[in-house]
Amino acid sequence: MSLKYIATSASAAILAFTVFSTDANAETQHEEHQIREMIEMQKGFPDSMPRFVYDSGLSFEYPDAVRGIYVTGHSAGGERFETLLDLMDNTDLNAMVVDVKEDHGYLTYKPEEDSPFSDIGQPYIKDMREMLETLEEHEVYPIARVVVFKDSVLAEKRPDLSFQENGQVWANGRGESFVNPFMKEVWDYNVDIAIEAAKMGFKEIQFDYVRFPEGFETRDDLLEYGTGDYADDGSDDTNERVDAVTDFVEYASDQLKPYDVDVSVDIFGYSATLPEAPGIGQNFNRISEHVDVISSMIYPSHWTSYFGIEKPDLEPYNLIAEYAKVENAKLGELENPPVSRPWIQDFTASYLGAGNYLVYGPNEVKAQIDALYDNGINEFLLWNAGNTYTGGVDYLP
Repeated sequence: MSLKYIATSASAAILAFTVFSTDANAETQHEEHQIREMIEMQKGFPDSMPRFVYDSGLSFEYPDAVRGIYVTGHSAGGERFETLLDLMDNTDLNAMVVDVKEDHGYLTYKPEEDSPFSDIGQPYIKDMREMLETLEEHEVYPIARVVVFKDSVLAEKRPDLSFQENGQVWANGRGESFVNPFMKEVWDYNVDIAIEAAKMGFKEIQFDYVRFPEGFETRDDLLEYGTGDYADDGSDDTNERVDAVTDFVEYASDQLKPYDVDVSVDIFGYSATLPEAPGIGQNFNRISEHVDVISSMIYPSHWTSYFGIEKPDLEPYNLIAEYAKVENAKLGELENPPVSRPWIQDFTASYLGAGNYLVYGPNEVKAQIDALYDNGINEFLLWNAGNTYTGGVDYLP
């Protein structure tokens, strides 16, 4: 890594930094600390000044509009990857959201042995850089998914950063544990992982599970946890949770600015229909103010009798269209709204029971896409947990 110092004006020398690195693995923690100090120093500089920018050595162009799919670490590092590449090459899909830190809290690759994250690495993707080079070759836009506050691994390792009940790490009904959004140490833990993804060559960091556990407001008084800097700040519990989640997003975005990546956040679709979702700490507009992309999860199967639609899974076009109107109105309240890029459904929700679901095929996927286009939303992501995506879909207007 080399640091280049540029001074302007003899009377008041101002330093701007540009960092070039072709070997991300060679950077030491000391160098990383220096970079962070530089970033802090630059915060007072005028926006027009040149700033420190990291170059991963890979080149990706932002597509005309992102039309992407979700890819697990197992798929990205296994035989299915070739099938998904073929899907990119032979359709108008052009982006992959790849798990970097997955739902349990593991990394999907093995970092260097001296990495602070070496103990959470899994060998799902044997060579992340090689995978990114393949995406570059196929002109596939790479997005790194980083699951933030749902993290059973860190919760068990550091109970003090989690929520506890009767002296044990609390888990929800699915056996999943969360870490505490009030804790700045948790913020840095996830931001550092995101920085590593950016240094490897990902062009966007997508933060998921940026929230407190579902229904947190009903167990708030039952769990033991710290509130860090939010203790006794005069806010009520609702505002403290919203502040913590929003502050994390703002902090993460600021820390990632030097790495030439966009920042996106996955958010519950229903949060756009409310002033805020206080239990989980999500305020749609406040989060949207600090990201480049907002990705609402609006799968028809996940709604219940919303927008006057009794069985939303049976009406994919109508559900998505009604949601899009609400979101457009919310984003219209912002001076600089982010790009809207919702998650839509490419799976069959048979668990809803007979008469409550459709078998989702090309028509149902296309109906959702058309509903977005008809409401001026031109980007989308397809979710299928097993990464088996429907063929024969027209992804364009």
